[in-house]
Amino acid sequence: MASKMQYRRLGRSGLQVSVLSFGSWVTFDNQLGDAMALECMQAAYDAGCNFFDNAEAYAGGGSEGQMGRVIRELGWKRESYVVSTKFFWGLNGNMRNMRNTLNRKYLAQAIDGSLQRMQLDFIDLVYCHRADPNTPLEETVWAMSDMISQGKALYWGTSEWTADEIRAAWDIADRHHLHKPVVEQPQYNLLSRTKVEHEFARLYDDIGLGTTIWSPLASGLLTGKYKDGVPEDSRGALPGYEWLAERMTDAESLGKVERLRPIAAELGCSMAQLAIAWCAANPRVSTVITGASRASQVVENFEAIDVLAKLTPEVLERIDHAVA
Repeated sequence: MASKMQYRRLGRSGLQVSVLSFGSWVTFDNQLGDAMALECMQAAYDAGCNFFDNAEAYAGGGSEGQMGRVIRELGWKRESYVVSTKFFWGLNGNMRNMRNTLNRKYLAQAIDGSLQRMQLDFIDLVYCHRADPNTPLEETVWAMSDMISQGKALYWGTSEWTADEIRAAWDIADRHHLHKPVVEQPQYNLLSRTKVEHEFARLYDDIGLGTTIWSPLASGLLTGKYKDGVPEDSRGALPGYEWLAERMTDAESLGKVERLRPIAAELGCSMAQLAIAWCAANPRVSTVITGASRASQVVENFEAIDVLAKLTPEVLERIDHAVA
């Protein structure tokens, strides 16, 4: 199956990432033990995935720790995979300077913590997980660039920033000949399209922005499994995710999802595969980050690569009409 995978450059950088990738949000160190996490990562790797997404805040550092242990046990060659993490929320309670910030002190210590938990000499891709209005942007850009100059990271980017914030950071880096941000990680799916398709439109050509998009299934809504309420084994049933359960039972969204069902049936694919392939059909998307709580789910998600070829302009138009 690995030969079917497609690879795209991360924006204007030279780094190539698999068009479908695997992320650890919610599942790692929450739903999965090390053995199941290993099975999921190996299933993704066997399907041609070379990009694995993480963040300092996921499971309070536990997600990074688990991924680090799994990678070490798998014994993959370091050159065969790309791994990421993100910084903003911090892990040190209410300690001043170390939470909800992108100041230099926090960032300098956060990267060291991530490297230790992931048992790596460097992290390929580091993100500013949110924007920080209370730290001068110039300070953040210098700190992220220094992270790369020190060899602790190879590329940096942002997550859930506005187009104006991204352009301002890029301009600062350009002016001072620093390492520029190359990627943004926004939410993107059939029900959430504005940022990727409209707000960022000029950035793709102007600064060569790449995108590693998250939530291609709208946290599971686009799988169609919430049609009759919140299943007990779903993400929406997890403690602390009550907000998600409310979103999953929104009548208007459920109606849009149901209109996609016959299209998926005609293409001979699952609802999830249709939604993932639709995201990948956008050439501005560098990679679609998928998640899973079992290896069979990983295999099913990655079979969306076969659906990609079936998304003709006519089919894409029908999908647009269904969710309009």
